[in-house]
Amino acid sequence: MYRIIRKVFFLFPAETAHYLAMNGLKIVCAVPLFRRWLTQVYSSNPSKSIALFGLNFKNPVGLGAGFDKNARYLRELETLGFGFAEIGTVTPKPQEGNPKPRLFRLVKDQALINRMGFNNDGVDVVAKRLKAWRMSQKPKIKNQKGDITTSNPKPQTPNFLIGGNIGKNKATPNEEAWKDYEICFRALHPHVDFFVVNVSSPNTPGLRELQEKEALKKILTHLQEMNGGFSVQKPILLKIAPDLTLEQIDDVIALAKEIDLDGLVASNTTIDRQLLQTSTAELEAIGAGGLSGKPLTQKSTEIIRYIHQQTNGTLPIIGSGGVFTGAHAQEKMAAGASLVEVWTGFIYEGPQIVRNICKQLEQSRDKWK
Repeated sequence: MYRIIRKVFFLFPAETAHYLAMNGLKIVCAVPLFRRWLTQVYSSNPSKSIALFGLNFKNPVGLGAGFDKNARYLRELETLGFGFAEIGTVTPKPQEGNPKPRLFRLVKDQALINRMGFNNDGVDVVAKRLKAWRMSQKPKIKNQKGDITTSNPKPQTPNFLIGGNIGKNKATPNEEAWKDYEICFRALHPHVDFFVVNVSSPNTPGLRELQEKEALKKILTHLQEMNGGFSVQKPILLKIAPDLTLEQIDDVIALAKEIDLDGLVASNTTIDRQLLQTSTAELEAIGAGGLSGKPLTQKSTEIIRYIHQQTNGTLPIIGSGGVFTGAHAQEKMAAGASLVEVWTGFIYEGPQIVRNICKQLEQSRDKWK
């Protein structure tokens, strides 16, 4: 069924199709009867909950950053069964991002190229949406005066968790970048379950330079100091690029150990264009951007395996890059990932992707019992 729907959406420019699909789903989910039905159709087995970072993930499949940049579709993503989602990348000030078109399909490769450029509504707007989302999740009760209030009982089952993916504004010079991360961290802290620091997008000029050890240490240690000032500390993860050399990855690992970082997300999109079926002419017409999807599957898994081996499994990893099926998720988890994220796979496989991955993981686990 989704293959037919996908053909229709693929008639539109990629970014247009994205918002058509998600806004359409938002309309459907606004009707409680339809939302309950979709929840039943796409729900995954709750027995696959994962305890990590002091949090309880209802299943190991999340949605990577960049899909819901502005926290507009949280109810819809929860309805589709995701265990968690990263919102953002969020910056202090609103950004239009790079000129359109900036999102492209490579159908032959089951891949995407994007150069979105951290387009988002700014941290203040996103924080307000997240606050409203949190309030909507609390059960409504009536007090003695008959007024509607909210209660905050401990949940009986794991919640849909939210990660705040934070970055810097394009106009902010790298030497001042730590201030942008501070602003976003402080504004989102009450409203997200964990943070992902994004210094690895290829679409903001100079951003990847912040992956160098000293620049990275300044940002992360400052965020950790801030984190300690809150009554509840939130896990802080770092998202790394798949294009790092082994020496650069070793620097990241050394820093993570030194400052006791909570974990890594491996990996972001790649600037590598090798071994693609899409023609050189098409790629040149598209131009710059980060490549995601199946061409990244093996590369990201190899990075996960390397980090896991170098740390003896002591540094938690969220595996991201080319996850389309349960087999892909299983490969990343066997390599050392505790959780996985999808993005491009969601576009090509459709809304059943979480259910299918969880089902395949469960079948695989039963097979080897």
